Amino acid sequence: MIKENLIEKYAQSFRDNWELPSLTDYQGVTSYTFGGVADEIARLHLVFEYFDVRQGDKIALTGKDCARWGVAYMAVITYGAVVVPILQDFNPNDIQHIVNHSESKFLIVSQKIWEILDVDSLSGVSAVLSLKDFSCLYCRERYKYDDYQAVVNKRYVELYPDGFGKENIKYPDIPNDTLIEINYTSGTTGFSKGVMLTANNLAGNVTYAETLNLMFRGDTELCFLPLAHAYSCAFNLLVPMATGAHVYILGKMPTPKILLQAFADVKPNLIITVPLILEKVYKKMILPLLNKRAMKLALTVPYLDHRIYSFICKKLTDALGGRFCEVIVGGAPMNQEVTDFLCKIKFPVTIGYGMTECAPLISYSNHAVFEPQSCGHILKEIMDVRIESENPYEVAGEIQVRGENVMLGYYKNEESTRQSFTEDGWLKTGDLGTIDSEKRIYIRGRNKTMILSSNGQNIYPEELESKLNNMPFVHESLVIERNGKIVALVYPDYEQVDSMGIRHEELYLLMEQNCKEVNRLLAPYEQVSRIELYPTEFEKTPKKSIKRYLYTGF
Repeated sequence: MIKENLIEKYAQSFRDNWELPSLTDYQGVTSYTFGGVADEIARLHLVFEYFDVRQGDKIALTGKDCARWGVAYMAVITYGAVVVPILQDFNPNDIQHIVNHSESKFLIVSQKIWEILDVDSLSGVSAVLSLKDFSCLYCRERYKYDDYQAVVNKRYVELYPDGFGKENIKYPDIPNDTLIEINYTSGTTGFSKGVMLTANNLAGNVTYAETLNLMFRGDTELCFLPLAHAYSCAFNLLVPMATGAHVYILGKMPTPKILLQAFADVKPNLIITVPLILEKVYKKMILPLLNKRAMKLALTVPYLDHRIYSFICKKLTDALGGRFCEVIVGGAPMNQEVTDFLCKIKFPVTIGYGMTECAPLISYSNHAVFEPQSCGHILKEIMDVRIESENPYEVAGEIQVRGENVMLGYYKNEESTRQSFTEDGWLKTGDLGTIDSEKRIYIRGRNKTMILSSNGQNIYPEELESKLNNMPFVHESLVIERNGKIVALVYPDYEQVDSMGIRHEELYLLMEQNCKEVNRLLAPYEQVSRIELYPTEFEKTPKKSIKRYLYTGF
């Protein structure tokens, strides 16, 4: 059990960092200091009391990322209730199902989502607050709806006649083994399950992150990943709130143009991202530079190549704000060519590994000791790992973990919980990989996506896709098995095609050439039989992983 109590940790952070900026809407006017967050939490606690919310009750939270989303999350866990963060990308039926399945008594929601929900279907919800301004949108007991604002304001004045100060921060005693969050997964398999996380699971991630010396009091960070996802919530909210860092919340789609402007404005001290963002930057910003004839020639000249690589590294660093100590990539596998190049130019990038069921961190290494094909060292003194393989150093097997960050199980789903753990208590990750003598993890692919060839060889679609995605005119790819053969579905890079004046009918011939080229890089048993053009981008999870289950019957 982690020694530091999670809730007391935040109480102390609010006191210590009272006057420092905490949460800011990058494109809005809302901004909170740590003291302002604590004051808003106190008001929300009075609202919860008024609507008869008790410790252990579930409170669902869904809507566009904003400063008040972070305040609402912190208010729920410091009250002793269980927060149920729901991705705003879920369709209305899924949101309603999660609210009901989690037995949420209270809902905090954005106006846009509230308008498309069917209130009659939210059987257990007694009241609803707006994420815009925390006003009451709905209450089953009409008299409470009419009176709540006046009653809450009166109670606030009674409790804090001289205003709310740091000396007024007092939260209930919530032991670290208490259930504090139910996070419904949105993975590539199509099944959403409620991951039960304790205060200890969150504390394990927060206290470990504090030992890394990556984020400090007064630092700034830009949040552009969905806060309802465990990865972003941990490192764009929970860690900064405990450290005294200032988080700017982007609050809109992170297109390259919008992101680069935001990086220039915010100049973050640490960048938390997913592979897709860096892969797009590499493909649009770096590859065109490397493919110029003069650049190719210059890179063959001894000593000059180092100067060029330094120039590219500085150009990329400046584009991302120029002040960060490290870029941490997680949430999905990263293209190996991109990883290798960034490490070659000494760009401070590292790749971690985790899952919602571990809130989320399992392994991480500082960029200075990061091995490009790995996803870091297993968290020392926090987590442990084993590989279900006779030779875990060479032959891939399922990665299994145990430790402080591992969930309690799946909410109201004993069968899935039982299937997710071994008889001796290790969590089955569903990922295939190996480890080395220093306990670095090397991931090969997903257990469920692995293809078994006719001669018994294991084929990992992710590895083939990584090579295909580096081929000309390929925006993204998906490797599947069809009638015993390996087929690659490719959504073309139409922007590149159009810019070069290539007719769309010529894409079939270009993909045939890509198929030949990629097969030269593959073992005989991995050969791609053909490439088929796919008409649209593949549907993805909020982590930007392709929802493979939608295409297996294509």
